[in-house]
Amino acid sequence: MSLSDDADYRLDFRGAITSLTLLKLTRVFREMKTDQTLEVLGLDADTRSDLFRLLPEVAYKLIAIDEHDEASIRVYLRKT
Repeated sequence: MSLSDDADYRLDFRGAITSLTLLKLTRVFREMKTDQTLEVLGLDADTRSDLFRLLPEVAYKLIAIDEHDEASIRVYLRKT
């Protein structure tokens, strides 16, 4: 079983507009319950940095970052 199979929420942002990506991500994260996991696929390096600046460090635990290439970055977070 992979991390992807265990995710409670999945967001695929490949080809999405960055500002809309971050807006949707914050909305989904607010709706999540404690200990639920989020898989985010398709973040470029800049958007990934914005993600970590946007979410307070105490609100999540980083489970994993899987980078195959610049266009295929997966981030797994658990809400705390």
